[in-house]
Amino acid sequence: MWRRGGGCPVEPLEVSMDSEAKITPILIISCLMVATAGLMFGYDVGNSGGVTSMDDFLKKFFYSVYVRKIKHNYVEKSKYCIFNSQTLQLFTSSLYLAGIIATFFASYTTRHLGRKLTIVAAGFFFIIGVVFGAAAQNLAMLIIGRILLGCGVGFANQAVPLFLSEVAPAKIRGGLNILFQLNVTVGILFAALVNYGAAKIHPWGWRLSLGAAGIPAFVLTLGALVVDDTPTSLIERGCLQEGKAVLKKLCGTDNIESELKEIIEATRVAQQVKRPFRELLKRHNRPPLVIAIFLQIFQQLTGINAIMFYSPVLFISFGLGNDASLYAAVILGSVNVLATLVSIYAVDQAGRRLLLLEAGVQMFVSLIMITVVLRWHVIDKSGDLSHGTALILVVLICTYVAAFAWSWGPLGWLIPSEAFQLETRSAGQSVTVCVNLMFTFLIAQASLSMLCHLQYGIFAFFSGWVVVMTVFVYFFLPETENVPIEEISDKVWKNHWFWKRFIDDDRIPKTIVTVP
Repeated sequence: MWRRGGGCPVEPLEVSMDSEAKITPILIISCLMVATAGLMFGYDVGNSGGVTSMDDFLKKFFYSVYVRKIKHNYVEKSKYCIFNSQTLQLFTSSLYLAGIIATFFASYTTRHLGRKLTIVAAGFFFIIGVVFGAAAQNLAMLIIGRILLGCGVGFANQAVPLFLSEVAPAKIRGGLNILFQLNVTVGILFAALVNYGAAKIHPWGWRLSLGAAGIPAFVLTLGALVVDDTPTSLIERGCLQEGKAVLKKLCGTDNIESELKEIIEATRVAQQVKRPFRELLKRHNRPPLVIAIFLQIFQQLTGINAIMFYSPVLFISFGLGNDASLYAAVILGSVNVLATLVSIYAVDQAGRRLLLLEAGVQMFVSLIMITVVLRWHVIDKSGDLSHGTALILVVLICTYVAAFAWSWGPLGWLIPSEAFQLETRSAGQSVTVCVNLMFTFLIAQASLSMLCHLQYGIFAFFSGWVVVMTVFVYFFLPETENVPIEEISDKVWKNHWFWKRFIDDDRIPKTIVTVP
C-alpha cells in the first residue's frame, strides 16, 4: 500500500490493499510550487555576502568598513579583519532573529489556519521586506526590511517541510522534501549571479541585488494561492469532504479509503492533545525532539553559513579582488545546486545515515586542508594569494560545500519533518525552525569576528564540530528511509538500541474509524 505522511502510528486497518494511487502531475506541481519558498530563503542567504562586498553599499550604510577595505597597507592579520563590524553582521543576522520569533506565531497558524495560508503569509512578508530593502534610505529602513524577510523565513520554514512531508508518498518522500533544499541552493546561485552583475552597476547596483528577491517572492505567493492545502491539514481543521477531494486529486484515484482512515485516526488523536508543546516534552516524544534539536545545532556548526553568507567577503579577505571573489561565489553556488540534485536521488536509495556519515568524513578532510593551506600562506608571508593557491582553496571549499549539500543541508530539514507524530508535528517543527534560526543568527553575527580573531583557525574550529556530529549520527540517528511517516515510532524508535527505552504504549488508544 502506498502511504502518505499524515498521521501518528495506527494499527493496520482491515481494508482493501489494491490501492490505485500513483505519482500524479498535481502532486508534483503542488510540491514544486510550495518548495519555491526555498528560492527566497536561498536568495537571502546568498545575497547578503555579495551586497556587503559592494563599495556603493558599504559607502552608504557602513562607511567605516568601506574605509578599511580601500586601504592597501594592511598587515596579514588585518586582512582578516576588514569586515569585522557588529553592525554589518547585524544586517545579515537580523533576518534570522526575526525568524525565531515569527516561527512561534507560524506554529499557531500552521495548525489552526492551515499549511497553505501560512505559506501565503510568508510570501507577503517576503514581498514587503523586499520593498523596504531595495528602497532603503538609511540603516533603520534596511534592517526593517531584513526583519520582515525574517518573518517570511520563519513562516515558510515552519509550513513548507510539513506540507511536503504530508503529501509525499513514503517511497519518494525524501526526494520531494529535498525540493525545498534544492530551491535554497538555486536561490543562492541566483543571488551570486545577480550580485556578480549588479556589482558593475554604480551607484545603485546593490538596490537591484536586493530588489531581485522580489522575483522568488512573487512566485512563492502566487504558487501558494493556487495550490490546495494538505489533506491532513484540511481534515485536522474539520474540512473532511474537502480533504477527501484533495486526497483523491493527489492520488489520482477514488480508492483512497485506507489512507483517509489513517489520516482521520491520526487527526482524532491529535485533536485530543490540547497543549502540543507540553505533549512534546513527554518521555515518548523525547527521541524525535532530541534528534531534531541536535540536527539543527550541528547543521549550523558545520560552518556552512559562515561560508555561504560571506563567501565573497571571505575570498576578499584571502586576497582575491572583488570580481574574482564574486565569481568564486558563483562557482560555489553551482556546486551547491549540483550536489543537492545528487541528494534527491541518493536519499531514498542510499539512505539518510550513509549520506551523513560519508559527508562527515569529506567535510572534515576539506576543512583541515583549507586550514593547512591558509596556515602555510600566512607563514610564507607572500602577500595576496597566488592564482594557484586561490584555485586550491576554491576547489577545497567546493568539495566541502558539495558534501554539505547532499547531506546536512537537505537532511537537517527532512529528518525532523518526518520524525514527529501528527499531534506534535507543528510544535516539533516550530522547535526545529527556532533552534535552526537561533544558531544561524549566532553564526551570522559572529562569523566575521571569528574570522578576525581566529583567522584560518576558524576552519579548524568547524572541523572539530564535524567530528562530533559524525559520531552522533553513527550512534544515535536511526535510518528512516522508506518507512511510512505514520509508522516511524513503531518501526524506528522502538527498534533503536538507545531510543527504545523512551517509547511506551501509554499514548491515546487507537480505534478503528469509519469513513463517511
